[in-house]
Amino acid sequence: MVVMTEQWPIAHVDEIARFRALAAGVYGAAVTERVIPAAFEAVWRLVSDFEGTFGLIEPDMRRVRVTIHEGDRIELDARSRWGFRAHLVGVHRPGWFWAQSRFLLIGIACAPEPGGGTRMALTGGVRVPGRAALVPLGVRNAATATLDRLERQLAQNSR
Repeated sequence: MVVMTEQWPIAHVDEIARFRALAAGVYGAAVTERVIPAAFEAVWRLVSDFEGTFGLIEPDMRRVRVTIHEGDRIELDARSRWGFRAHLVGVHRPGWFWAQSRFLLIGIACAPEPGGGTRMALTGGVRVPGRAALVPLGVRNAATATLDRLERQLAQNSR
């Protein structure tokens, strides 16, 4: 939405639009979006539970431990199902999670959808060290599977 003032327009950008813009600057990043038929608070609670439900939604993360969470700054130690380790550093606030390690990037944005539900956008993958680039293999399929698991988890929680 753009609001005109006497001098310059003021643009209001939601988390999803901001996410698309940030991801566009990362070579190989594919943004996958879906409207989840659940309230923003319920979706964000599951996505933000890094030491709990996050591993059910993102099964490549076998174990995640929050080491620092001060304001919107977050650091996580993660272990994959193959035994790889990552120390992720990033930003976490309502509707926004963007973190990266030397070899991994994870990005999630959520916003209430005007017609109901929650719009969720994901990107991530294996980073090319020293560059703003991802190895673009399987990113969309993995994100689609993550969104499917999130919807199943929300359905189980609502029973």
